Amino acid sequence: MQPLHRLPPRSLLEPPENGAAPRRAGRADRPPGGHAMKRSLLCLLLALVLLCTTGCSDWEAADDPLGELSSFYQTENDEPEPEPLTALTLPYVSGETLDPVTATDTVQQTVGALLYEGLFALDQQFQPQPVLADSWEYDSQRLVWTIRIRADALFSDGSAVTAQDVAATLERARTSARYAQRLEDVTGVAARNGAVMIWLSRPLSTLPCRLDIPVVKSGTESRAVPVGSGPYVFAQDDGGAYLTASTLWWQDAAVPLTEIRLQHCKDRDSALYAFSSREIQLLVLDLTASDGTGVSGSGDYTEIPTPVMQFIGMNTRRTALEDPALRRALSAGIDRATLVSSCLLGQGTAAQLPASPAYSGYDTALETAYSAAAYARALNEALGEPRENEKPRTLTLLVNQENSFKVTAAEEVAFSLSNQRLTVTVDAVPWDTFLSRLQDGNFDLYYGECRLTADWDVSALVGWEGSLNYGGWGDEETERLLSLCRTAEGDSRNAALRQLWEHLLDTAPFTPVCFKSLSVLTTEGVFSGLTPTETNPFFRIGRWSVHLEK
Repeated sequence: MQPLHRLPPRSLLEPPENGAAPRRAGRADRPPGGHAMKRSLLCLLLALVLLCTTGCSDWEAADDPLGELSSFYQTENDEPEPEPLTALTLPYVSGETLDPVTATDTVQQTVGALLYEGLFALDQQFQPQPVLADSWEYDSQRLVWTIRIRADALFSDGSAVTAQDVAATLERARTSARYAQRLEDVTGVAARNGAVMIWLSRPLSTLPCRLDIPVVKSGTESRAVPVGSGPYVFAQDDGGAYLTASTLWWQDAAVPLTEIRLQHCKDRDSALYAFSSREIQLLVLDLTASDGTGVSGSGDYTEIPTPVMQFIGMNTRRTALEDPALRRALSAGIDRATLVSSCLLGQGTAAQLPASPAYSGYDTALETAYSAAAYARALNEALGEPRENEKPRTLTLLVNQENSFKVTAAEEVAFSLSNQRLTVTVDAVPWDTFLSRLQDGNFDLYYGECRLTADWDVSALVGWEGSLNYGGWGDEETERLLSLCRTAEGDSRNAALRQLWEHLLDTAPFTPVCFKSLSVLTTEGVFSGLTPTETNPFFRIGRWSVHLEK
């Protein structure tokens, strides 16, 4: 069970407009926040204090210019008692598709998690758990997976979930924006003899990790709400749209509510307002997204680990970075925990390996504790003994300017790495320029982000033909270990990953910084027992409790 955190009343989670994210000592386990300002003057003063901050790396507590801010935080707000909640309401976008294959809006995907199920579901440790899949077999010689469907699995209209339904969904997913990348090695999907057959272009023993794709009934995909097999069914009445518990849910598990109301929220800002006014009671947010805006209101939040990695990419084709000893030193010079807590609102987990620390196979024994002194020693060893009148080497860290959190994180990295022997400067550029320079190899370092599959395949980043291998890395040992990770099965799988991670730590073609988290914001006291995952905020919903006024 994920820990439930309490947002302070009228929490303010909005960063300063210049991207600065001030440190908050001892608050890394929860989003920073405070009380709502009682007077607009104090709001303005607080904004001005934050806007004066130039970055998270050297921020200190600002002087209280009028002596009012300090006293304000010692007082309680005189807010009226909220109206009792008698029904649970979720946001959705009316008129937009709920088809899980094509829906890209997080709000629609959240609702869809109650309507649809996949062959497998990833648990909180990123392990695939069977849902609609009853049995599965991998023929490594023919590169074919055979998956049989549970005989008792039913759609909400009472029809059986068949191999034809699953195959049709997976075929659509192969060309969808949401799922095409994870299925790039799939060459064909078909229903044969009551089973789903999946053909591959190269070995992939970990395919179930990639098959948490929600299945819809074939022939209904063009509807705004395709038929699914989940615990709830979409319905409408004079009061609007709602979800009602399916009487045919094959899992035969109790759900906490028989009805969940839906409220139209046209965009993120509308959903945020509805949450702050208690019109909706659950909202899934990426608080450090490029379009991130403030969150206000009392409530609880639960963090969801994701497979989205932020990292520092290194141009190994440049003379300045061709020495792996220097690249290793740069990796050692990043204080990841401080960066996450002070620059990313604590919305992530520091990582030195290219896998989420929530993954059950993450090997913390391979990590090294951060030390500024250790970084200085490693840098001196890489650069050699300093010479008289030596000028510091210079490196530029590229970052896209649209995301203020990434810019601030890049500034923190540059600050941590810079000393008398090395100067790192940040170059924040528009996204198109950022991408163009990466593709042209016109960079030293870059602050990147990519979504990994739950089998932690980094071929795109370090493979010879990797689509994200902007740093030009490639060696035979890396290729051998990437291949080993794709073919290893059972207990040998973690051993193969460990070998790859050790090699990447030694060669350092890139260095992970952290894995991002999402936040499930909930109205204070309404939910207990939440166990959300990134793809299913309602994972194991049968164990949840919902507390409403009767």
